[in-house]
Amino acid sequence: MRAVIYKAPGDVEVMDVERPVPGNGEVLLKVLSNTICGTDLRIAKGIKRKGVIAPRVLGHEVAGEIVQLGANVVGFNVGDTVGISPTFSCGSCTECQRGLFHLCRNAKVLGHQTDGGLAEVLLVPAQAVCGGVLVPYSVTVDAVAISLAEPLSCIIHGQRFLDISFGDVVLVIGGGAIGLMHARLAKLAGASTVILSEPVEFRRTIATEFGADVTVDPTTEDLAQVVADLTQGDGADVVIVCIGVPALVNDALTLARTHARVSLFAGFPTDERTAIDSNLIHYKELTVVGSSNSNVVDYQRAIGMIESGVIDTARLVTHRFSVDQYEDAVDTINHPQALKVAIIPGL
Repeated sequence: MRAVIYKAPGDVEVMDVERPVPGNGEVLLKVLSNTICGTDLRIAKGIKRKGVIAPRVLGHEVAGEIVQLGANVVGFNVGDTVGISPTFSCGSCTECQRGLFHLCRNAKVLGHQTDGGLAEVLLVPAQAVCGGVLVPYSVTVDAVAISLAEPLSCIIHGQRFLDISFGDVVLVIGGGAIGLMHARLAKLAGASTVILSEPVEFRRTIATEFGADVTVDPTTEDLAQVVADLTQGDGADVVIVCIGVPALVNDALTLARTHARVSLFAGFPTDERTAIDSNLIHYKELTVVGSSNSNVVDYQRAIGMIESGVIDTARLVTHRFSVDQYEDAVDTINHPQALKVAIIPGL
């Protein structure tokens, strides 16, 4: 079968590999769609290496169809369409015992320690199957929409810390797919005004479809003034940083009102630091939170939202490629008219 193989930092190749056969407790999926995540690209370039075991099939935003069941698998049938929550927890470490399965110390992650979805088929390990990571979805739903259940589940998880409620003014910094889904979810939570800051016009246009009441081009407009005008000078109740630029952290703290909640949702470079003005946190009594990954319950909620049409994740997939067109797909990701790029092995 054809697959995208990470061989070493900077060395990723589309090649033929042996088609896996499911053993006891395992499930084999035909991959219907795998959207490319920024994490996949950082792994490929060697920017993110921790825990990634080469050679490895990349990809963790997956929708598939069950084509073969190993012995002793119950609850599934050949032909079922499923999404995958990509963290396979051990169930016994300290974090798992605390119910923090997404932070499992011994976790295996799809596309990191086990082969991912940038291939024609995907073998789901027995540990993962037993952990409930396979979540069925209706065959009538576009598979690319289900691929985005993974990042949507992370957003659902992250907004749990923010307690967004009716009347809140929410500022989202960054209008990529993550920022757009944050805007939509915030609006669904009851935010009265969602402000989205994004320099790319194409993304600002889509933002209005995803719940943004006001969009701002921070390269030509004064974001601080816009926030002040919309909040009588108070600042935003919630600020969500969706771009991994350290300098934006202080901007977020500045734009937040007193007693606001600030989410550092994006992953930030490990080799770049910025000095945080801790007095902004201290005197404004800000709550600053991080968020990493998601759990199976978050993923199930994401599938439900997509199936119901509450969040049109398919709208965010702007380009589709075959496995053999992987390099073209990567080149497309930075195009100004691109949001999410999907690999469709059946193309």
